[in-house]
Amino acid sequence: QVRLVESGGGLVQPGGSLRLACTLSGVASIASSFVMRWFRQKPGKDREWVAQMLPGGATYYTDAVKGRFAISRDNANNKIFLQMNSLKPEDTAVYYCNVTPTWGQGTQVTVSS
Repeated sequence: QVRLVESGGGLVQPGGSLRLACTLSGVASIASSFVMRWFRQKPGKDREWVAQMLPGGATYYTDAVKGRFAISRDNANNKIFLQMNSLKPEDTAVYYCNVTPTWGQGTQVTVSS
């Protein structure tokens, strides 16, 4: 059974950075098997897709975060990351990692001065 646990959220000032991590368990390797995604859910809004990495390493981002966020993975330790730079108040949300069909519990990111 695949399990995902996110970490790394917190409170940060506008313009700051955070690095989210998602640890996968219950799988032998993430290296070439899974599409890994990050989503976020802003207060009062539906969950929205943020970024994804394909098994071959190609990455894709929603327009709102292009050039500021970067998805990466650590195959040896079954982790995926979301490096978030130049954060804005509108990035405030609960961030979730996803490896279909499994979701993590989410981690809160708050961008505020």
